[in-house]
Amino acid sequence: MNKNNLGSLPVAAGYLVAVPAVVTAKQGYRFDPHEDTWVLRELTHEIWLRFSKMPPLQSDFKAALKTVLVWYAENHSVGYVKSQYNCIRHLFLHKTKIHGMPIAEITSVDILNYRAHIGKASEWRLAALSGFLRRWHGLGYLGISNDAVALLNQLRLKGATSGVAVATMDPIRGPFTALEHEALQYALNAAYARNEVTLREYILCWMFFALGMRPTQYARLKVCDVVRLHSRDGSSCYSVRIPRAKQKGAGNARSQFKDRLLTPQIGKLVFDFARQVQARFTGIIDDATQAPLFSDERFARGANADLYHLQADDLGRRLTAIMSRLNVISERTGKPLKIHAKRFRSTIGTRAAEEGHGELVIAELLDHSNTANVGVCVRSTPAIVERIDRALAMQLAPLAQAFAGTLINGPSEASRRESETNQIRAPGIVGKFDAISSCGKDGFCGFLKPIACYSCSNFEPWLDGPHEQVLAHLLGERERLMDAGDMRIAAINDRAILAVAEVIRRCAAAQAKASSVCG
Repeated sequence: MNKNNLGSLPVAAGYLVAVPAVVTAKQGYRFDPHEDTWVLRELTHEIWLRFSKMPPLQSDFKAALKTVLVWYAENHSVGYVKSQYNCIRHLFLHKTKIHGMPIAEITSVDILNYRAHIGKASEWRLAALSGFLRRWHGLGYLGISNDAVALLNQLRLKGATSGVAVATMDPIRGPFTALEHEALQYALNAAYARNEVTLREYILCWMFFALGMRPTQYARLKVCDVVRLHSRDGSSCYSVRIPRAKQKGAGNARSQFKDRLLTPQIGKLVFDFARQVQARFTGIIDDATQAPLFSDERFARGANADLYHLQADDLGRRLTAIMSRLNVISERTGKPLKIHAKRFRSTIGTRAAEEGHGELVIAELLDHSNTANVGVCVRSTPAIVERIDRALAMQLAPLAQAFAGTLINGPSEASRRESETNQIRAPGIVGKFDAISSCGKDGFCGFLKPIACYSCSNFEPWLDGPHEQVLAHLLGERERLMDAGDMRIAAINDRAILAVAEVIRRCAAAQAKASSVCG
């Protein structure tokens, strides 16, 4: 890389400031500010600032810009440094397009031209840039005119609009509906059972389902953060220490934590997985308990444990890739669900609001330091379908993909036809003890029959089974609970309703096909 001769920069007081040869940034990484490309790295973030991508800048102006960015690197996270770099570059590109000469100063005219160029909808760009320009001027470095700062102090700029996707339940960027959320969980469990998803992938996805933290927080996790706690009665519970993110004054990426309990089923899986990771890193790093829970193993043997952490962006992309492979269809769009980490996070917030929790509880769940950004969850449109009748169930059934079993003609085609223990009965629903369907699984099942069966991959419904009676029962029970005023409880069997409706559709199609052949 080519070095630039930054030299010394004049300041308002009249003395010179020497640019250091090496800078130690806030997170402890070191870099040479004279380089034309900066590589700034903290535990789960790595950014590249390429000054060669800037439009032409006069040498003194470029030196001042770099020195201001050094101050930001020493006092802010790498992500914030990158955002400031992008904002100032956007302004510079606009000015160069107008004047076509190397930039030597930013004036009030440049600010007004830029504001007119980006328009009201993108005024947040100038709002984000305003602090950087005023800081530049306040540090006393060349490049920002007094009239530019005076103008920025007078302007009332609109910040970025947030929460629109949540407030409108956007089907692409907003929270998942209850049906979409359940469909993702069922599809993930089924893929894991078929060995189409690895244990590591399964645990990563379930951490997003269960906790709704940011990708960078999962990327910062180490083996030692997953603990098992023993109660006096001999039972165990599982907890994970989540490193906090976006906290002002945090010394490094793992200086503050929030403890989160996991359900026993998921907790045991995560704990056992953490022990496996620890065993794999034993002998590779000095202290295997410091190994990252989700690692990037491209580094050489014996490297520092922190180098094995996945970058936050990489972890987010892996989540998207895993969940997209499941090809779950949205009942709202009829297309595969768009998957990204933020949707899991906003889903937890909106579901907590639907269950009656206030802004303080939601802020705690989402690891916010205040309630400024959680009010939209409380005000968002409920994701529960208020009324489902037979017609709507039949329409939604093929989209929901809730039925995962195999339709058969009767007990003679059952996977375990040699044993009557595979037969499913529902006297409380159909009024008699006769078998209505079969189960292809050999072993104990603790789920409620036959309601849970319809969305199980081992289920083998019979072509002539009383599925219409099961659907009528479920719809009637839903209506009763909805009239009682408990929407969350009423909607708990919505996926089962759609699974039964899909069985009815397939039975009708099979019978129609048989009739046409006979005819």
